[in-house]
Amino acid sequence: MPFAPCNVSSAPRAALAEAAAAPKAALGELPVWDLSDLYSSPDAPEIGRDLSRAAETARSFAERYRGKLDQLVRETNGGEALAEAIRTYEALEDILGRVMSYAGLLYATDNTNPVHAKFYGDMQERVTRISTDLLFFTLELNRLDEAVLSSAIDEPGLSHYQPWLRDLRDMRPYQLADDLETLLHEKSVSGRAAWNRLFDETLSRLTFNVDGETLTVEAALNLLSDKAPARRKSAAEALARTFSENIATFTLVTNTLAKDKEIEDRWRGFKDIADARHIANRVEAEVVAALVDAVQRSYPELSHRYYRLKARWLGLERLEYWDRNAPLPETDDRIVTWPEAKETVLSAYRGFAPDMADIANRFFERGWIDAPLRPGKATGAFAHPTVPSSHPFVLVNYQGKTRDVMTLAHELGHGVHQVLAARQGALMADTPLTLAETASVFGEMLTFRKLLANTSDPRRRKAMIAAKVEDMLNTVVRQIAFYTFERRLHSARREGELTAADIGRIWLDVQAESLGPAFHFAEGYETYWCYISHFIHAPFYVYAYAFGDCLVNSLYAVYEQAQEGFADRYLAMLAAGGTLRHKELLAPFGLDASQPDFWDKGLSVIRGLIDELERME
Repeated sequence: MPFAPCNVSSAPRAALAEAAAAPKAALGELPVWDLSDLYSSPDAPEIGRDLSRAAETARSFAERYRGKLDQLVRETNGGEALAEAIRTYEALEDILGRVMSYAGLLYATDNTNPVHAKFYGDMQERVTRISTDLLFFTLELNRLDEAVLSSAIDEPGLSHYQPWLRDLRDMRPYQLADDLETLLHEKSVSGRAAWNRLFDETLSRLTFNVDGETLTVEAALNLLSDKAPARRKSAAEALARTFSENIATFTLVTNTLAKDKEIEDRWRGFKDIADARHIANRVEAEVVAALVDAVQRSYPELSHRYYRLKARWLGLERLEYWDRNAPLPETDDRIVTWPEAKETVLSAYRGFAPDMADIANRFFERGWIDAPLRPGKATGAFAHPTVPSSHPFVLVNYQGKTRDVMTLAHELGHGVHQVLAARQGALMADTPLTLAETASVFGEMLTFRKLLANTSDPRRRKAMIAAKVEDMLNTVVRQIAFYTFERRLHSARREGELTAADIGRIWLDVQAESLGPAFHFAEGYETYWCYISHFIHAPFYVYAYAFGDCLVNSLYAVYEQAQEGFADRYLAMLAAGGTLRHKELLAPFGLDASQPDFWDKGLSVIRGLIDELERME
């Protein structure tokens, strides 16, 4: 019997649609993406043909290579023979990736649509079944003797895949027996993926009554940055009320996935709860530890100091949690239309590198962006790379605020990166999360600097700098606080199941540490951990945002000091995709994230902006 989320409101869809569409006229015509570059519809015959072709190729691939890779690579021209096998494997990855990209993007447009949900679930099952025939390949590659592989790697065909093989073999010490790996792979559909889907569909179906208006979670969260304190409070209380009514479901999902992760980590032999993420990010644990330590040591001079200033600006003795993203009185609260947002971002990109603007413009001109807020649509924003044989798609929930413009700049930074990296092919286009966030945050920085340069009014400049500081605190301090929350939650879960109250206490402790004494946390805020999808979909992902922000601050300082040739080096860095590690990518800029003072340099940019705000006082 399927599990039904508890206490999910059944408000009429028309009421939700009306609330979501209310600002449409003021925003201008918002684009809805065109997924036909992948497939025309869920019942398109091409989907069945692609899956049948992939299944047949996967079976013949397994018959040809299973149990034979060691012998193959030892033979004359073994390197080229292995390269041929990898090319076939890569082509299969592209086909299966195309199908799952389409299913996932369609699901993101409305995950409450039963047709979309069924199609997504069916595709997960079929692709998992086909890819089971391919699982042996990476497992056998990792069992190849290092000396034998090294002797073949210099052959031209195989040398192309050296970065992929290097990254693959990082997991070699943690690889399980083939039958266990197959079991984990096949059960992922009914395990981790199913719990992820339950979270998504539960969150999308929630509704929030704010002063008699029925809103989606995205629209309610947006009101936390409303100028009117009473409106912010009403939205915050509505969010807390609905979260509390559904907290049992979110607690169960969190407990189950944390336990699932602990079991797999234990079987694989990971020593630390975040080791798997560090390996996936191609970053050393000590580099992450240095980042976390630097940010936590900076809480008093960054977030604590800034929010004391903000409380004074708002005329409050202490801030409530719903005041964290409150705009300043000086903030320009006019609606930014979609055409204005487009021109702002493209102009900022063009001022840095015309090629960057040209690539970003494709997203607008070719139907690669989905912007309107609507019921059932995925919350937040993302850029999905799909597969190299196609192109990325960007999803935003655009509501006309300056922050939405910055979000658009952020996601288009990802999109440009993904377009440039696609030339590396299906196996090496993907960039570790830590470096993927670099492109997006750099896009934000370009846009912010463009807007600031065009603003001469001191009050507006103050508001803009304050908004940028808040964005940086959200990206650095808040994300490291999230990482700390995850570490404490997963550590506590290893001692037994956690109640909602247990998780709420961890959440409040971490929030108090990171935000500081300027805040009062009213009842209800202890539930706010439950809507953050990164905790569910990608445990420990969040530090990548802080990594990218601090790295971009250092990169931008290099750019300001010597702009000649910088753009070419930057675009080359993006085009490298996943072929280079962070040390190799940053070397042309004279930067090294493993150096002890690297993170302090990045944090000093935030300190400098807060200093400037204090001088404006």
